[in-house]
Amino acid sequence: MLYDCIIIGGGIAGLQAAIQLGRYKHRVLVIDANDGRSTICQSYHNVLGYPHGVSGPELRRIGQEHARSLGVQFAADRAVAVEKTLDGFMVKTESGEHFGAKRLLLSTGIVDRIPPFPELHPCLGISVYVCPDCDGYEVSERKTIVMGSGNTGANMALTLSYWTSQIVYVNHEQKEVDEELLLELKENKIDVINTPIESVLTDGPDFKGLKLENGEQLKAERGFVAFGGNEVKSQLARQLGVELHENKHILVDPRTKMTNVEHVWAAGDVVAHSEQVTIAMGDGSQAAIWIHKTLLEEQEKSRG
Repeated sequence: MLYDCIIIGGGIAGLQAAIQLGRYKHRVLVIDANDGRSTICQSYHNVLGYPHGVSGPELRRIGQEHARSLGVQFAADRAVAVEKTLDGFMVKTESGEHFGAKRLLLSTGIVDRIPPFPELHPCLGISVYVCPDCDGYEVSERKTIVMGSGNTGANMALTLSYWTSQIVYVNHEQKEVDEELLLELKENKIDVINTPIESVLTDGPDFKGLKLENGEQLKAERGFVAFGGNEVKSQLARQLGVELHENKHILVDPRTKMTNVEHVWAAGDVVAHSEQVTIAMGDGSQAAIWIHKTLLEEQEKSRG
């Protein structure tokens, strides 16, 4: 079967695009490995319609149900290779399946570098965060620990000082921090601790603080993770010759969301812009609209 569009990545951008394309009655397949960023966030607080928050898994469940009701198909698999064909594109998956489509949307996202403390995961999006634009508000006037590395963690601590003056920065990996940043941290009365973390103190989804390797315990109400080195999932884009930003994010036309490769679009966190759920939704819708336009043009040409 030749699909009208294959969407690689079933996170927020991919699902929104799938819903839009399903409403256009196109034949759509979403290939998703179910391990993206949206699978681990326990609560988004800045999404219209959810003033009390909604979890990534719940938003995904609702989106999948909506898309399936419109005829969208799903493959729980990982796309590992993609190539151009006479008809469009061929996608190969980890399980050995091959799927063909006229159009391709890459919504492969990014993977955050989160330290290997399993206690953190129930807290993500509830009392521990990764994005200050999304969740800086959540630390307002609360004692907050930034768990990070070098300059990345230092910059996060300074960013969060907009919301709270009660910040401690634990430089877990003990990487060097630039002198000017150290000076700014001092001016903002942000303590810097260059001792590795032994364990994370939690009570279910509630972050309580840290135990350091020297035995010291730090108490706090909120935590932020800032290690840098997040993985941008643009490997498939590179296989097709898609133009990438220097930070490996995909460059797209701001109006259509199409890449420099004809009939290849990109949406969501993998694109070079702010990484927000609401932006991902907009990206997905916008990409789907233009995918539909090109499919219509192709149909009209074939009739003529």
